[in-house]
Amino acid sequence: MKRGQGFKGSRGQIPLFILIILIGILINLQNAESFNIPEKFEYELTWTGIKAGTATLEITRTGNDIKIVSTAQSANWVSVFYTVDDRVETLLTKKSSLMFVGEPVNYRLRIKEGRHRRDKEVIFNSGNKVTYIDHINNEKQNFDVPSLIFDPLSSFYYLRTLKLVVGEPVYVAVFDSKKVWNVEVQVLKKEKVTLPTGTVDTILIKPLMKSEGIFYKKGDIYIWLTDDEKRIPVKLQTKVAIGSINALLTGGRY
Repeated sequence: MKRGQGFKGSRGQIPLFILIILIGILINLQNAESFNIPEKFEYELTWTGIKAGTATLEITRTGNDIKIVSTAQSANWVSVFYTVDDRVETLLTKKSSLMFVGEPVNYRLRIKEGRHRRDKEVIFNSGNKVTYIDHINNEKQNFDVPSLIFDPLSSFYYLRTLKLVVGEPVYVAVFDSKKVWNVEVQVLKKEKVTLPTGTVDTILIKPLMKSEGIFYKKGDIYIWLTDDEKRIPVKLQTKVAIGSINALLTGGRY
């Protein structure tokens, strides 16, 4: 597909405590195949090798609701001439028919980067429909979407649950910028990445789509995920007008 192409024995014989143990084992196996909840990643942002800010990526659960939040802030010295204050949130709800953690319910993006401002929201309705709201330009539109669709933030977590094989692209349906995109994610290679805590084996991917936020730039985006079942994003990189921006994992809980 082309880049950014759109979509048009009898249970009663088993003792209760055995059932509880079996259920616990199944839950642990499912978690072992993806990521932990709660989970939080903390990143240091650098621009051409100079510390330029911080970013976080966090997922939490309350009952059947899952919340994912991404933030990015510029360092004080950067904010003097170019302030970055980004916050992206998505709310999902658990559906028994879906193997992933949940289906998107609400997506909200608030961007402050220099003079650039964005405040948009997507509400995922029943009947394969979404409502797009631009809170700055007072715009509201409805769109038809496929049954399995994600916003840019939840799509990344869904991607982490997929089998990644070098040389074999994967595709994820994403609603963004008033369109449905069948996003191709290239799986490029395996390599080692050095973190403050040591060196880890990673698998390098390249999504062929750029959503808004700190990594909404003209250059290609590269993401290094740990080469294990958790697929922890330890490094991100994108080219900008001058140099590149890197995000390196420095802390969190995972």
